[in-house]
Amino acid sequence: MEISSEKIMKSTQKVASKKGGLRSLPFIIANETFEKVASFGLISNMILYLVNKYHMDNVTGVSVVFMWSAVSHFTPIIGAFLSDSYLGRFRTIAYGTVFSLLGLTLLWLTSVIPQARPPQCDPQKEKCLSPTSAQLGLLLSSFALMSIEAGGIRACSLAFGADQFNETDNLKKEKILHSFFNWYYVSIGISIMLSVTVIVYIQDVAGWVVGFAVPVGLMLFSAVTFLLGTCLYIKVKANKSLFTGFAQVTVAAWKNKHLDLPSKISDGLYYHMGSNLTMPTDKIRYLNKACMIGNPLKDLDSNGMALDPWSLCTTTQVEELKALLKVIFIWSTGIMVAVTLNQQPISVLQASTMDRHIINKFKIPAASLGVFGILSMSAMVAIYDMVGVPLLSKFTKSRRGFSLKVRMGIGVALTCVATAVSAVVERKRRSTAIREGFSNDPRAVVNMSAMWLVPQNCLHGIAEAFNAIGQIEFYYSQFPKSMSSIAVALFSLGMGVGNLIASLIVNVVDDVTKRGGNVSWVSKNLNMGHYDYYYWVLTFLGVVNVFYYILCSWAYGSEDDRVEGVKEEDVVPKSYNYPPDISI
Repeated sequence: MEISSEKIMKSTQKVASKKGGLRSLPFIIANETFEKVASFGLISNMILYLVNKYHMDNVTGVSVVFMWSAVSHFTPIIGAFLSDSYLGRFRTIAYGTVFSLLGLTLLWLTSVIPQARPPQCDPQKEKCLSPTSAQLGLLLSSFALMSIEAGGIRACSLAFGADQFNETDNLKKEKILHSFFNWYYVSIGISIMLSVTVIVYIQDVAGWVVGFAVPVGLMLFSAVTFLLGTCLYIKVKANKSLFTGFAQVTVAAWKNKHLDLPSKISDGLYYHMGSNLTMPTDKIRYLNKACMIGNPLKDLDSNGMALDPWSLCTTTQVEELKALLKVIFIWSTGIMVAVTLNQQPISVLQASTMDRHIINKFKIPAASLGVFGILSMSAMVAIYDMVGVPLLSKFTKSRRGFSLKVRMGIGVALTCVATAVSAVVERKRRSTAIREGFSNDPRAVVNMSAMWLVPQNCLHGIAEAFNAIGQIEFYYSQFPKSMSSIAVALFSLGMGVGNLIASLIVNVVDDVTKRGGNVSWVSKNLNMGHYDYYYWVLTFLGVVNVFYYILCSWAYGSEDDRVEGVKEEDVVPKSYNYPPDISI
């Protein structure tokens, strides 16, 4: 008995409708949430672990944290490549979860095994031993494993969540995704808030052994939670490497450099039937040569497919590369934002020398002051989404309230204000320490409340709410759907470069200011150094970045044009119209 194709199609659609949608999001968000709770509590307090247990000086410890954070932001690029090309997002996230569990376990072992660390000592009374190569190697190995985890989870979770709405109509999907981006980031903010309060408090009160064991347990729970939702997920299959595609377009354009640029008609161009991109745009026109058919006999097979993808690319591939190149300059403005947002290690060192009592005898951990930034960020996102957008849309006539470029620009400007406030507060803290006679005692607690650090943390949080979320949504809106993982990874890449630049800045400031026997501005002794001057350097660089952002935003033009292609495996190649005298 034959079954009609219509019945098969309906049956297939019915099965597909049982997957994805809102029902799958709790498992995805829970995985990311517990991963953040497990990892960010470590990053927040790691500077104290390195300084107190591994006897590193401030500059070295801060540089290690910056470098670890940088690598953790670079690996998502590799994760995006693997997920889009070979593994798919589901498996990439799953593997990343396993690596995270291994890394956290290894870090926990450094606190459990005394031989894994330098011997305990009092730096005020004796010279402390530096870690051996083996001890340092064990520590850095744990960091490396957790960075690999970041490449798996952070590169794919947001895009994997967006995949769950593939069956939704475009208008409804756009509305859902807009709120999903905001609330997803809020959930991440809440998880980070828990990590810098609960996890950090456990580390301060119960010690590093228990403080590192809790994240291991949370990561195990995260892995189990994610795998429980396996049957609910829409799993988009890996297609092909976008990175390879970018390289192919570049090489093909170079090989075809002798060809004249295509005219306004699509004949002689290589594209796929069903694609919205039959003609390349005029921007970065040189790349258009990559999709020009020079000689049909040499370039195409009998089915109209390119014989050599390194000599002939589709118009969709060309426009995907253009979309990436077009946002590069605006992306580069986020690097300085990342530099200022990643000054938490220095803030922790400052807070450790201030009075942190808030209620009777309760003393807030130094690393937990970052929670005010997270609260500010979460509150701003929620207020902007529920109140700001409806009100602003009446005046701006935009469904987003502020345009994405304006939203990012506000964040860029606020980072300058935040670092300026940081400089003023540090000046007061230092002058108080000197007045109280603590110039030579870097661990002395000055008679100044650590709550002075709250305003700068709040400003950083609000800046992140505008710029960081604006960046992610901007990239996602400007790229074709096939580049969704790249859109998320691009933001992560900016954060990674920002951490490298931050490490470079602190080392340059240290090297320049201690010449001639002077005390470094970023000295291990905060009271003898001038961290206020260091913050003013960041403020100056931030102001320069504001003007650079304005220039890049103006040059970018409209943000309403989005490249829309199709998945090439879903369509057939365009049949090339051969001249009558050519036989196939």
